[in-house]
Amino acid sequence: PVIILINLLFVLSFRLDVQLVEGALTASRFVGFHMADLNSSLQVVLAYKELVINLLIGTVTVAFLWWLAGGRSFCAWACPYHLLSELAEMLHLRLAKKRIVEDHPLDRRLRSVLYVVFALLALVSGYTVFETISPVGILSRALIYGGGIALVWVAALLVIEIFYIRRFWCRYICPIGLTYGFVGATSPVKIEWDASKCLHEGNCRTACLVPHVLEFTIKNRAADSVLQAGPDCTRCCMCLEACLPGALKFKVKGVGDLL
Repeated sequence: PVIILINLLFVLSFRLDVQLVEGALTASRFVGFHMADLNSSLQVVLAYKELVINLLIGTVTVAFLWWLAGGRSFCAWACPYHLLSELAEMLHLRLAKKRIVEDHPLDRRLRSVLYVVFALLALVSGYTVFETISPVGILSRALIYGGGIALVWVAALLVIEIFYIRRFWCRYICPIGLTYGFVGATSPVKIEWDASKCLHEGNCRTACLVPHVLEFTIKNRAADSVLQAGPDCTRCCMCLEACLPGALKFKVKGVGDLL
């Protein structure tokens, strides 16, 4: 619902010409105040070898907001492709249950390698290469201003995720999530696990969109009795609903439990 509301705000602001939010998720102005996606800003700075003050203000503002939310909360709360990918995953799991398809997982370190590759491409070419293929920007602009041929690329990604590699883009390619993971790693907002309450039945990992962040909940896997989900956690809180004994809690440092 939050993803829909955030993106709907962009769409209605443009369609109704109220100028509440101008632009798209990659770069925008909220009531005249500049906002800029962190990865898009990095691409622009590397490509054009220049950092203008409005871009700096927008980047710092967005970094602070998503740092407060923690982890990869941008992915679960704002990214329009995340929503489509979630639907694709549901379809993939249904087909996998019927043994029509199977997942072909890749090494998650590929995303880190591609992060460097996209940065170098921008630096060397002087062009924001990643922004051309990013389904996040493509979808955001398509929702606001209308679709184009680039939507074929988004459709192709979804086909791959349904029939061949589960969560292909988000898990193995996208540098946006990696960037926000870096920023949100030190956030005061955490998903915390208490081993004394855990039954190790694995419902949390089944519900989780990035289950590797909860691998410590596997019996005899944890290094400590109280641990926090890592920076890849999207803060979607689906694990909290799935955890019947209440071993997982949504915590804010200095405040305590929220959920």
